[in-house]
Amino acid sequence: MNPTYLLARDHLQRAAVILQGADQRSRQLRHIIERTIGLMEDALPDEPKPPANVYQFSEYRHLRS
Repeated sequence: MNPTYLLARDHLQRAAVILQGADQRSRQLRHIIERTIGLMEDALPDEPKPPANVYQFSEYRHLRS
């Protein structure tokens, strides 16, 4: 994972912890920060799977025909 991404997520998580006040503005800011963290995690690309070195005979036959 990108170190800049990890640092940004860490800063947002710390900000959300700091905003534990009960007033309306603190709750709104905390909600925005938590939603931003969620969106960041949703936007992560899937890890590429390493190519497999095992072939299925049925797939091989299908490709040969």
